[in-house]
Amino acid sequence: MSTIRLEPGDMREVLKRLKDEGARVHAAATDPPYHLASIVKRFGGEDAKAPKSSGATGVYKRAARGFMGQQWDGGDIAFKPETWRLVWELLPPGGYLTAFSGTRTYHRMACAIEDAGFIILDMVAWLYGSGFPKSHDFGAHFDKMLLGIDPMDDPKDWEMSRSHFATYWGAFGSALKPALEPVCLAMRPRDGSIADNVLEHGAGALNIDGCRIAAEERAAFEYFETGAKRGFDGGIKGGAQIGAHSLGRWPANVVHDGSEQVLRLFPRQAGAFAPVRGTEPSSSTKSVFGQIDRQASNAFHGDAGGADRFFYSAKADAADRLGSAHPTVKPVDLMRWLVRLITPPGGTVLDPFAGSGTTGMACMAEGFDAILVEREPQYIADIRRRIAHVRGEDTPLFAGPSK
Repeated sequence: MSTIRLEPGDMREVLKRLKDEGARVHAAATDPPYHLASIVKRFGGEDAKAPKSSGATGVYKRAARGFMGQQWDGGDIAFKPETWRLVWELLPPGGYLTAFSGTRTYHRMACAIEDAGFIILDMVAWLYGSGFPKSHDFGAHFDKMLLGIDPMDDPKDWEMSRSHFATYWGAFGSALKPALEPVCLAMRPRDGSIADNVLEHGAGALNIDGCRIAAEERAAFEYFETGAKRGFDGGIKGGAQIGAHSLGRWPANVVHDGSEQVLRLFPRQAGAFAPVRGTEPSSSTKSVFGQIDRQASNAFHGDAGGADRFFYSAKADAADRLGSAHPTVKPVDLMRWLVRLITPPGGTVLDPFAGSGTTGMACMAEGFDAILVEREPQYIADIRRRIAHVRGEDTPLFAGPSK
């Protein structure tokens, strides 16, 4: 049974203490504050002065409460190299880190992670269909600013006085619909080669086979070629017949939630159901199906369905939230895939910004231990309740401090 150790408190203090105690983890997976509302730093504190103006639409007042009203999203803890250095010091050489961020602030977090000593390996794109645009109504803004009419207070006057100028600009906005969250994939530098590092520290390699994307078993995937037998990933074996890789497709740096909104973004047409003629461009003979000889043959690409099937689909459902009040709960399936990718068998995962505890739930499902650090009391209660639910216990059993 997995051991989930809950450590309430500020991650900077907790991680320093864990280091002094000699604690070590094998990987880190976290969803830190995105710092989308930097105005919190100026106006969101308990003792801070109220902004002189709330803006025409009240945007300053809302922003001072933080992203979705959460003051913990203010500040810049995820942008500081010393934050990630604390994580770095608990990892072995070759230990991996995954960290979510927002599209507007990812670059600052990634730079801080790199400055802390990590090697940035990739960015995983998490595509989802549940985002909603946070855009201003320019038409209402202009009427209120230029005409002194508030559509909420004076709806009749507002309808009668909308100018041509305001009507025209009413078709414009200030933001796109969010549909992507970037996830930084980083690694503490290895000692020597991958093999040496794995033997010495038990870390340093991604679990590719454990995270492959399942391929449907159907005749459409099979093709025949005289002489060599080639797999989707380019491996050559003797024989004449080839089918889909028995373990699935190589994991990609794109993950999606399987929602209809996201699936519509991918091409829906089938692939090439035609023999290889030898005249195809090089890109069509490699891709996800592996290398195919450029000479004319009877080999078929054997492809059908939309491009979305090439990427892992982590579907979110009501069970993912389990009553949590946290505004940015991630799907458990998504976190399971990430911790499985970066954690060796029997390893321990650190989440320094545990939030609702989804990383802990994912680790329990995958058989990993976890150390969860969370500062906010309401989310600590969420974590205890959610982990207890997964265990099927009335009273959660935790290692570490109880308050």
